[in-house]
Amino acid sequence: MVQVKSKTKKKLTLKITPKTNLAETLRTYPKAGEILFKEGLHCIGCEAAAFDTLEEAMKIHGFSQKKMSEIIKKINKTI
Repeated sequence: MVQVKSKTKKKLTLKITPKTNLAETLRTYPKAGEILFKEGLHCIGCEAAAFDTLEEAMKIHGFSQKKMSEIIKKINKTI
């Protein structure tokens, strides 16, 4: 997870969600690409990655809602 210090020195934790853009996720968290590829999402280099959210990409490739949740949790735990 990314921790950002604010002016008040509190830590802000950002998480990946189903609505997070796929390309942005891969650019910011390269380890996420490894997880997605291992889980069967092999289109991570596709042009559509620039426009699709994680949820859209996984739905297009037949992932169930349960599987999507598991993968996103795994990504957040890793990053």
